[in-house]
Amino acid sequence: MTEIMLVRHGETEWNVGEIFRGRADIPLSQTGLKQAELLAAYLSDRKIEAVYSSPLQRAVKTAALIAGYHRLEVTIEPGLNDLDFGKWQGLSLPQVKEQYPTLFAEWASQPDKVKIPSGESLADVRQRALRVVEEVIASYRGTAVLVAHRVVNKVLICALLGLDDSHFWNVKQDVCGVTTFVYENKRFVLTEHNNTCFLKPLQKAKLRDF
Repeated sequence: MTEIMLVRHGETEWNVGEIFRGRADIPLSQTGLKQAELLAAYLSDRKIEAVYSSPLQRAVKTAALIAGYHRLEVTIEPGLNDLDFGKWQGLSLPQVKEQYPTLFAEWASQPDKVKIPSGESLADVRQRALRVVEEVIASYRGTAVLVAHRVVNKVLICALLGLDDSHFWNVKQDVCGVTTFVYENKRFVLTEHNNTCFLKPLQKAKLRDF
């Protein structure tokens, strides 16, 4: 049996501002750092065998705080990198709606049909992220933590549930949210989704799905 914990990194200023992040290497905000610290403390008594992370610093910092409690090195995995938002990267939500009205409408209704200009599609993300999951279940029989991004984790959650990418908007994972699957008998079973109970001390309202 392998347990996989899909973790979203802590908050950044671009999350709050609803700016498309993609490969922009945005750091955690002060709030995001506190969130990651609370998450790491919450997982400190879990028996964790490995911690993987996207190469971007917002994920790496979140992963490093988790790994520190377990004296583990973080494995940087390009397959967990955020969706390449191409020409949308660095634009705010209103700017994308104004500059790419038709494509954004399709993104909002049929995200599986969209390839971002000069960027990626959800299918591209699924292919590379699933390779990481396959590596993990081949290598570990305990718990592995994968720290990534909203798009990556939503795509992986759909994939592990046997859903295609058209269900992307049926899943929400908040910053520092924890979603857990157990892999046993060649089947992924969801045992926990979007757990953020450890963030209650911050008394902060949750952001929209962005």
